[in-house]
Amino acid sequence: MNRKVSVAPMMDCTDKHERYFLRLISKNVLLYTEMIVSEAIDRGDKNKLLSFNLNEKPVALQLGGSSPKLLANASKIGEEFGYDEINLNLGCPSKKVQKNKFGACLIKEPNLVADCLNEMQSKTKLPVTVKTRVGYDDVEDYESLFNFVKLLKSTGVKTFIIHARKAMLGKFTPKQNLNIPPLKYDMVYKLKKDFKELEIIINGGITSTNQIKEHLNKVDGVMIGRSIYHSPYILADIEKEIFNNNNNILSREKIIKELVLYVKDEIKKGTRMNQIMRHTLGLFHGQTGSSFWKRYLSENMCVRDADVQKIDHIMDKVKLAPQAHTAVQID
Repeated sequence: MNRKVSVAPMMDCTDKHERYFLRLISKNVLLYTEMIVSEAIDRGDKNKLLSFNLNEKPVALQLGGSSPKLLANASKIGEEFGYDEINLNLGCPSKKVQKNKFGACLIKEPNLVADCLNEMQSKTKLPVTVKTRVGYDDVEDYESLFNFVKLLKSTGVKTFIIHARKAMLGKFTPKQNLNIPPLKYDMVYKLKKDFKELEIIINGGITSTNQIKEHLNKVDGVMIGRSIYHSPYILADIEKEIFNNNNNILSREKIIKELVLYVKDEIKKGTRMNQIMRHTLGLFHGQTGSSFWKRYLSENMCVRDADVQKIDHIMDKVKLAPQAHTAVQID
C-alpha cells in the first residue's frame, strides 16, 4: 500500500462521489471514506453505507466506534466490500462523537483502544491503521504520545496517521479544533525517530507540494485534507511532483467530461445531481473565471431540484469559465 500521499477522511466531503471525482485527477493518492460508525454498519443498510465504485481504489474505510465486537464485525464487512485498509478514528473531537464514545476521546482509554484493535485485526486480513492526534486537552507532552503509540503498536498495528494538533474535547468546535490548537510537527518527527519500524503519516495544516516534500524528508507519508477539498486540482501537481507521473493527467475540462458520464449513470440509480456536482466547486480554484464556475454550479447544479438536462450543457460553461471575469484572479 502506497501511503506517501493520502486524502484525509472528511465528514460530508469524502463520500463516494467525491472520491470518484478525485480519482479522475490522481491515480496514486490513497483515498479515505468519511468516518462510518460501526454500529451503523451493524444495524443499517450496508450497501448504502459501504458500496463504492471500484475505479476509486485504492480506498481505505475509516471506522468510528468503541465496541471491539462491532468494530471487528465492521472490519470484516469492509474487507468483503473490497476496501484496501481499515482505519480507526481516534482524532475526531466533536461533541456528538464524544457522546457516543468514539473519536479523540478514546485517547483517554488506551487499553480499550488496544482491545478494539486486537479484535479488528482478528477479523480481517487487511491492514488496520490508526488516525489520532498528538494529545488532548492538557495532555500534550511527548511522553504520553510515545506511550500511547507504544501500547497500540503492541497489538500489531504498523501505520499511524498523526494529526499534529491536540484535540480540545468539549471546549472547541470541530472547526476550531482544526485551526486553534498549534501545530506540533516536531512531535510527529520525533515519533518517527523513536519508532523507525512504524509507518508514520503526518497530517494537519499541509497545503502545498513543497510542504509535502519537506515532511517526506522526516516521515513516511503525508495526509492532506481541507486544501484538497477546496482546491482539488492540487492533486495534479502532487501526481507530477511527488509521484513523478507526467502521463495521463487530465485537464480540468477532460475531468468534467468524464464526470458528466458518471453523473448520468448515477442519476439513473436515483442519485441527485447536486450530490455529485457540489464536490467540483473548487475545480477551477486559482484560475481566472473561478467565480463564474462556482456561481453557475451554485445556482444550477448544487441545488436539491437541479435540472438534470443542464448537465448536457455544462461543457459550454467550462469553455466560458476561463474567459469570464478576466479582471478577477482567484487565489
